[in-house]
Amino acid sequence: MTYKLEIQIEELRAELRNAVDGAERREIETELEIAQAELAVAAAEMFGFAEAEPPF
Repeated sequence: MTYKLEIQIEELRAELRNAVDGAERREIETELEIAQAELAVAAAEMFGFAEAEPPF
C-alpha cells in the first residue's frame, strides 16, 4: 500500500509543477496533502506506532 501512495505522491507533485490554473493547483495541493497524510498513517501502522483497529 505504501508503494502505491508513494507513486501517487510523485505523480501529484509532477502535476503540481505543471499546473497553471490556480483552482487546479489548489485541488492538486489538497490531494497531495491527503496522500501524504495517508502515507504517514500507513507507515505508523506498519512500524507499530499506531493500531489499525481500535481497541475493544
